[in-house]
Amino acid sequence: MKIKFKKKRLIVNLVLGLVWIILGTVSVVTNDKIRWTDYGYLVIGILYVGHYLYDLANQYLTIENGTIRKNGLYGFGKKIDLSEINWIKKFAGDYTLKTEKKELKINTELIDKDSLTELNKILAGLNLPTEKTPFANRVYN
Repeated sequence: MKIKFKKKRLIVNLVLGLVWIILGTVSVVTNDKIRWTDYGYLVIGILYVGHYLYDLANQYLTIENGTIRKNGLYGFGKKIDLSEINWIKKFAGDYTLKTEKKELKINTELIDKDSLTELNKILAGLNLPTEKTPFANRVYN
């Protein structure tokens, strides 16, 4: 199961990429003397579009085979087993999933509304003591 980004985040990355590419193209075409920064604009634009495509394909979180993985471009993804989680903290809208050795922070502001509901269901279903989860006494259907 994939926990999706908000569409706004994806669209912003795409628009920024296209703006940088257009700026770079106009700069390269209109200037008689081409500087390295003109190509830098194109590179930045391509990176933004690449980031958009990566996020579109992989989304924010992937939950499968008893693990939760935070997908990160440039190798910054983290992965923990759901069965090893012994504490879930909620602070300022973010979830911090803790195991004995690892910690995974989830920014709920980046998550699509429907996907957040699914994530809450999964986290509420973990067998944790009531003092170690913000989902105690709540019902998620």
